[in-house]
Amino acid sequence: SLSKKRNKLINKSEKGLLHTWRGYSYSTTPERVLLSRPVLQAALGARHGVLLVEGGHVYSFGELPWKQNQTSSVVTEPVLEAVLSEQRVVFVAAGSAHSGVVTEDGGVHMWGENAHGQCGLSGLSVIPNPTPVGVLNSVATPPQTVTILEVACGDQHTLALSAKHEVWAWGSGCQLGLNTSTFPVWKPQKVEHLAGRHVLQVACGAAHSLVLVRCLPPPQEPRKQDKCGQCHQLLYTMTDKEDHVIISDGHHCPLGVELDSDESSPTEPGPSIATGGKSSPYPDEQAVKAYLKRLSDHALAEHTTKTPSTLHSAQVSLKHNSVTPMGSALNNLVVSCASAVGERVVSTYEALSLRKVIGYWVNVFFSFYTVCLHVPGEGRERVEERLRQEEPIQGKKSSSLEDIREEEAELSRRLSLPGLLSQVSPRLLRRTSRHRARAIPLAPGGIPEADAHLPSLQTEVWSWGRGQEGQLGHGDLLSRPQPVYVKSLNGKEVLRVAAGAHHSLALTAQSQVFSWGCNTSGQLGHMESPTTLPHLTKLSDGIRVWDIGAGQQHTLLLAGGDCIQPILYYSGQQVKEVMEQTEEEEQTGEYTQQPVLLPFCMNLGYVSSVCAGGRTCAALTDRNVMGFIASLHELAAAERKYYCKLRNINSLLLQPLLKLGMTVWLLQNLIGRLGRLSQLTGQNSASLTSFLRRSRDIRGLVILEDAHLFLDTYSEYCSAVGDLLVMGGFQALVKPCHDVFGKGAEVVQKLSKCSEEGLPLADILAHLFYMPIKHLHEYGRLLLKLATCYEVSSVDYQKLQDACSKYESMALHLKRRRRKEAEYTLHFWKSFPGKMTDSLRKPSRRLICESSNKALTLQNAGRFSVNWFILFNDALVHAQFSTHHVFPLATLWVEPISEANTGLYGLKVTSPEESFTLLASSPAEKTVDSRRPRMRADGSQGNPMDGKPLEEELGVVKWPDGRMYTGTFKNGLEDGFGDYVVPNKNLNSCDNYQGQWKDGKIHGFGTFRYASGEIYEGSFQDNMRHGHGMLRSGRLNSTSPSVFIGQWQYDKKSGYGVFDDITRGEKYMGMWLDDQRQGNGVVVTQFGLYYEGAFNNNKMMGTGVLLSEDDTTFEGDFSEDWTLNGKGVLTMPNGDYIEGSFSGVWGTGLKMSGSYYKPSLYDSDKEKAHALKLGRLAVHSEEKWKAVFLECWNRLGCDSPGQGQTTTPWDNIAVALTANRRQQRDSPELLSRSHHKTLESLEFIPQHVGPVTLEVYHTIRRYLVKACDTPLHPLGRLVETLVSVYRMTYVGVGANRRLLPQAVNEIKSYLSRIFQLVRFLFPDLPEEGGSLADPPKEKGGSDPAGKQLESPKPGCVVSSSALLLPVLLPRLYPPLFTLYALEKEKEDDVYWECVLRLNKQPDLALLAFLGVQQKFWPVTVTVHGEKQQVLSSTKDACFASAVETLQQISTTFTPSDKLQVIQLTFEEITQEVLALLKQDFLWSMDDLFPVFLFVVLHARIRNLGSEVSLIEDLMDPCVQHGEHGIMFTTLKACYYQIQHEKIT
Repeated sequence: SLSKKRNKLINKSEKGLLHTWRGYSYSTTPERVLLSRPVLQAALGARHGVLLVEGGHVYSFGELPWKQNQTSSVVTEPVLEAVLSEQRVVFVAAGSAHSGVVTEDGGVHMWGENAHGQCGLSGLSVIPNPTPVGVLNSVATPPQTVTILEVACGDQHTLALSAKHEVWAWGSGCQLGLNTSTFPVWKPQKVEHLAGRHVLQVACGAAHSLVLVRCLPPPQEPRKQDKCGQCHQLLYTMTDKEDHVIISDGHHCPLGVELDSDESSPTEPGPSIATGGKSSPYPDEQAVKAYLKRLSDHALAEHTTKTPSTLHSAQVSLKHNSVTPMGSALNNLVVSCASAVGERVVSTYEALSLRKVIGYWVNVFFSFYTVCLHVPGEGRERVEERLRQEEPIQGKKSSSLEDIREEEAELSRRLSLPGLLSQVSPRLLRRTSRHRARAIPLAPGGIPEADAHLPSLQTEVWSWGRGQEGQLGHGDLLSRPQPVYVKSLNGKEVLRVAAGAHHSLALTAQSQVFSWGCNTSGQLGHMESPTTLPHLTKLSDGIRVWDIGAGQQHTLLLAGGDCIQPILYYSGQQVKEVMEQTEEEEQTGEYTQQPVLLPFCMNLGYVSSVCAGGRTCAALTDRNVMGFIASLHELAAAERKYYCKLRNINSLLLQPLLKLGMTVWLLQNLIGRLGRLSQLTGQNSASLTSFLRRSRDIRGLVILEDAHLFLDTYSEYCSAVGDLLVMGGFQALVKPCHDVFGKGAEVVQKLSKCSEEGLPLADILAHLFYMPIKHLHEYGRLLLKLATCYEVSSVDYQKLQDACSKYESMALHLKRRRRKEAEYTLHFWKSFPGKMTDSLRKPSRRLICESSNKALTLQNAGRFSVNWFILFNDALVHAQFSTHHVFPLATLWVEPISEANTGLYGLKVTSPEESFTLLASSPAEKTVDSRRPRMRADGSQGNPMDGKPLEEELGVVKWPDGRMYTGTFKNGLEDGFGDYVVPNKNLNSCDNYQGQWKDGKIHGFGTFRYASGEIYEGSFQDNMRHGHGMLRSGRLNSTSPSVFIGQWQYDKKSGYGVFDDITRGEKYMGMWLDDQRQGNGVVVTQFGLYYEGAFNNNKMMGTGVLLSEDDTTFEGDFSEDWTLNGKGVLTMPNGDYIEGSFSGVWGTGLKMSGSYYKPSLYDSDKEKAHALKLGRLAVHSEEKWKAVFLECWNRLGCDSPGQGQTTTPWDNIAVALTANRRQQRDSPELLSRSHHKTLESLEFIPQHVGPVTLEVYHTIRRYLVKACDTPLHPLGRLVETLVSVYRMTYVGVGANRRLLPQAVNEIKSYLSRIFQLVRFLFPDLPEEGGSLADPPKEKGGSDPAGKQLESPKPGCVVSSSALLLPVLLPRLYPPLFTLYALEKEKEDDVYWECVLRLNKQPDLALLAFLGVQQKFWPVTVTVHGEKQQVLSSTKDACFASAVETLQQISTTFTPSDKLQVIQLTFEEITQEVLALLKQDFLWSMDDLFPVFLFVVLHARIRNLGSEVSLIEDLMDPCVQHGEHGIMFTTLKACYYQIQHEKIT
C-alpha cells in the first residue's frame, strides 16, 4: 500500500552516500564512492579506507599492499572483504597500515601490517585477510572471552573498548599504557591503569592514545549522626512532662570542637570542623589554630609512612595527636592558606563552608610540600619519574562543580605568591561556620542518566603515549607510559575525542572544539601557544560544531550555522593535485591559520558524519526524503543552539552575580533548576547528534520516550522562576546587575532579545528567565513537522502526534496559567499594605482572588468595620484594619446558604476556631468569590465538621464514624467523580467506591469493592445498583466464587442476566426478578448438560427441555433443579422415545409409566413430529441486554429508544468528547495511549443534505469505525460492553455446542439494535435493504436507465451486517468460532481424514482421480522463482497460488471478507488456466467444480465446515443470489463432496 511504501521510504531514506576529497581549494570536487548499499560508517587510514555498509558487509579501498591476490596494490573501487561475509560487522577502524572490525557478537577481526604486533596475531608480519583476534580475560577462571564494542587503530598499536567499558591494548610502544617494556605485545592486555573507570570512547593517533571517561559519581554522604563525635553524648534530648514533650538540641560538648564527617568536600575526601553546641556557636581564633596544628601534625606523621601517590586519600582523625618538628612551620602555612582561601571563597560562594575548603587545601599542601622537597636539582629522569607518579593524585578527581573547580585553580595561583595574610579573620569564620541550607550545584548531576538513556556530560579526557609534539595536552613535551588525566579539559563536557597523527581534538556539548599538539600545518585551527595545552579552535560566532575528524596534518569539522543544512570546515595542509610531492614541498606548502569553510559542502546534501585520515577527508550524507532528514537536522540544530543559550545565561549573567556575593536562597534554587534544565538539554542535544550519526528509528528519540522527564523538569523550573518573581526577586537583582554590567546592563538586554523597547530591567530579567518555556513550543512544532512525514494511521505518527500535544499543552499551561498567576500575585503584593506583607508573602503562595473589587460583606459586621477577604491557593485571609487572620484551606469548610429560604446570597465559612457568613449582592458575586483551587478538609480531632468544600472543586470530607470522601463537589454536595471509603468493623476492612456521584448520591458508572471481597462494576442510581452491572463474588480459590453480569433494579438482579457459578460448574442465562431466577432461561454445565425452560422461585419449575452430552433428551415438566415431575417425552440417542409420566432426579434413576416407541419401524412422519428445535424456551435475543442499549440511548439524551430530537444526541456526543479532550490537555502525562486524533475527527459531524449517496454512506461508515474504536464515544462504549457480555456468556462453561443458534441470533440482534441507533443519528440513511440514492449526474452523461433497473450494484444496498459486522465480528470471533468448531466437530473429523488421505497422492494422480479434464492440468509450475516441469511425482505444486489464496479464509473474520477470498481463489484458478490454454474460455460448472475441489483439498483448511456454516449464517442477504452466492455454494458443495468421497 501507499502508506507502507511511504514509511519504508522514510525509514530507508537514501542515506549513507559517501564522498571523499583532499585539501580545501575552490577547485576541489568531492568524489562519490559508488556502492550498492548505504554506507553506515567510514574509517580512513594513512593511504587506505574501510567502509561498513548496510547488512554488516565491509569494503576496503586505496593502497592495500597486504592483499596477495591483487594485481595492483592500489584499489580505486571498493572491494568486498569476502572473509567477513558470514559475519555481521557493526564497527570499523583504520590505522596507518592496518584495519580492524568488530562483529555483532563482540568479536574482533584484524588485518594489514603486523610487524609491530598491531594486529594482535603472533608470527606473521602481514595479515592479508580479516582474521579473528581473541581478547581473553585470563584473570577469570576459566578464562573468559571479552565482548568488544569498538576498536581504534594507530601506527603500531590498537585499542579496544569492551562491553564492560574497559580498555584493552596490543602492539608496540608506550602508547599501549601497559605495565611492560617488552614489545611487541602480541596478545591483547587490559590497561589496568583505567580499571574501575567507565570508558566511553577510544581514539589512536600515530603514537599516542586518547580515551573519554565518565566522571566518577560524587561520594555518598553518610547519614547525620545522632551522637556527638567527641564526647559520644546524644545531640538531641527528649523530656516527657505531664502533658507535653520537650525536644532540645542544646548539646554542650565539653571538648568544644568535634569532627563532623558529613561536612567534607564533595570533590575531595578530607576533614572538616563543626561547632559543638549553643554555648559556643563560633570557635575563636585560637581554637582554629589549635585544631589546624593537631590536624597538620597528625597528617605529617602519617605522611612519613605513605608514598605521595596515596596522600590524597589519607584520612585525618583527631584521635591521634602525633607532633613532629615540622608541625609548627607547616601550621603557619596552612593557616595563611586558610585565610586567603576563606576570604576569596566567602565572597564567591558563601554557601560553601570554610571547613570544606580547609579540608581540601590541607591535602593539596601536603602533596605540594612533598614535591618541593624533591624538585630542586632533579634531572629530566626525576621529572619523568615524578610525572609517572602524578596521575593517582589527580586520578580520583571527578566532579560536576566546574565553576568551583575554576575558583580552586585561581586560588592555587594566588597561594603561590608571597605575602599572604597570616591569620584567619574571626568575622569570616563567623560567616562561614554558620549552618546553612545546602546550595544546589550550578551544574548538577541531577538527571538520572541511566534511567533516561541519556549520554553523560560529566566526562574526563585521559591521554598517554609519545608527547614530543605536545599531543597529550599536559603542557609539556614529555611522553607518558600510563594514562594521565588532561586537567585543562576539566568540566568542559567533552562528548567526543579524535586523534590525528600528532594532534588531538575534543568536541564539547557546547559545540566547541579544543585542539592541541602539532600545528605545523595549522591543523589545530588556531595560532595560540603553547600548543601543548588544549585551546579553542577559532570559529565565527553562531557556528556550532557537532562532529570532528583528524588526519595526518589536517582537521575536518562538521558544524551547523543559521541554515538547517550542515556545513564543513577544514584546517591544515593544502593538498595539491600533482603526481608526487617531495617531503620538503609538503613541509613548505600552503596551510590554514584558522578553519576555512569548504565551498562545495552545500552541494553534498545533509551530512550526517565526517572522518579524516592520511591526507583524505570523507563525509557521509543523506538525501532529504519528504523533509524527514531536514526535520531531524532542524531538531538537533535547534537543541544545540538552545543549550548554548542556556550556558551563556549561566556564564555571562549568573556567575558574575554570584561572584558579587548574591546568595539569596530563591536565586540559588532558580540557578539549580536552570542547571538541571540545562544539563537535560545538553544531554538531549548530544543524544540527537548521535541519533543523526547512527540510527533513523524515530522511537529512539529521548524527547519521545522520556517526555515525562522533560515535562517535569520544565514544570519545576517554571515554579522556581515564579517563586522568585512573586517575592520581587527580579527587582532585587536590578542593582547588582547595574553594579556588574554597568548602567545599561547590555549583557542582559542582549541575552533576553526582548523585542519591546523601554522595559524596566526587572521585566527584562523576568522575560529572560521565562524564555526556556518557549522552547517547549519549539519541541511541539518540530515533532509535528516530523509527524507529517508519516502516514496518519502509522504508530510512529501517533507517537509523534501524542508527544507534540503533550509539549504544546505543557507550554500553554506554564505560560498562560502558571506565569499569569505569579504576575497577578506580584502585582497584588505591590499594592498590599506593607505591615502584613512580611508575614503573608511566601514564595509558593499564589493569589486566587480578593474582595476589594467585589461587593462581599461580613454578616452582622459593625457599621464602621472594614473587612477584606483574600483567597490564596493555600489559605483564606480575613484582614481588619491592622490585624489579619489566616485560615489554612486544609481546615476550612464552606457551604452555600439556601437562597430560596432567606433571599440572601451567602457562604457560611467554618474553621476549627470560629465560623462566619459572607454575603454577596448577587449570585454572580458569590460564585466568582467561591472559585477555589484544590483543597483538602482534614477535620480536626474533637471538632468534627459537617460542612462541605466550595462548589465545582476538589475536596475531602471525613465523618466521625471514619467514612471519607475524596473528589469533586457541586453546590456543596458530592458531584462528579469521587472516591468513597466506609469502614466495616465486623469484617475489619473497608467498603470502597470509586465512580460518579450526583447531588450527594452515588449515581452513574462506578466500581464498588465490598469488605466481603465482592466487586461490583456498573451503573448506580440513588446509592443503589441500578442498570447494567457485573458482580464478582469471592475469588477462584474461595468457597463460593461466582460472577453475575446483567440488569439490576433498585439494588436487585431484575431482567436478563448471566450467572456463572464457578463452584458448581454451571452457567445460567435467563430472566431474573428480585435476585431470583424467574421466567425463561438456559442452564449449561461443565459435564455437557443443557436445560432450557421455565424457572420459578430460583428453581427449574414448569415446562423445560433437558439434553445430555450423548443427545439423550427429555422434554416435559420439572419441579426442582434437574428434577423431573409430570408428563414428558424421553428420547434416546438412536431415536427411540418414551411418552408418559416421569419422576426423579436426572442421573440418579427415574420412575416412569408410559409407552415406548421405535419410530424407525413406522412411517417417517412421527420422526418429524419429535425432531427437537432448541431455543424456543430460551430468552429471545431481542430481550437480552436491554439495559445496555437503554444506557446508550440515555447517553445520547433519549429516555427511550428512538424518542427525542435528532440534534440532542449530537450535542451529548460533543460534550462527552470535548470533556475527554480537555482532560487530555490538562493532564497530557496521564495518557498511556491517546485517542487524540480519533477524538479530533469524531468532533466533525458527517454533514449531508438530502438522500444518502454512496459517498455519504462511506463517510458514515468511516465515522462509525472510529466511533466504535474509542470507549469515550457512546457507540464505542456500547460495543465495548456488548463484547464483554458476549464473551462472558459463551466462554468457559458457556462454550457448549447447543448454544450456537442463540449465539448467532444474539449477534444478529446486536446488528439490528445498533443499526436503529445509527439511523437515529443519521435519519436520512435508508432502512435495512433499502437502496442508496444515485449521485447527481453530470451534464451530457448518457447512462441508459434500463440497465440501472436490471440489478442493483453490489454495495448500493444498505444492510446492517455490511455496515456493522466489520466493527463487531472481529471482537466476538473467538467465542463464536469455538462454538462452530464444537458443533461441526464430527463432520470436520470425517472431512479432515479424507483430506489427509487424498493429499498423499501426487498432483497428477489426484487431478485424474477427481476427474479434472486433462487440458486443465498444469504443464509447468514455478517453485522458488524457477519454472519446473510437472512430473508424475510432483506434489503440492499445481495451482499453488490459488491454494495460498484460499488458505487466507482462516485469517479473515467477516463473511464478506471470506467471500472475497473465495472470489480471489476463483480468479487465481482462471488466470492459471488462461495462461495454460492461451485463449479465452468460459467455465462450465462441470469443468470448474473438479478443479476447485482439487484446490480445496490442497488448501487443507482444518475447520472448513465451521467456516462454511459461519458464512451461511451471517452472510449479507443481498449477496446470497449473486456471484458471491454461487461461489459460496460451490465451496459448500466441495465440503460435502469431500466428506462422502469414496477412496478407491
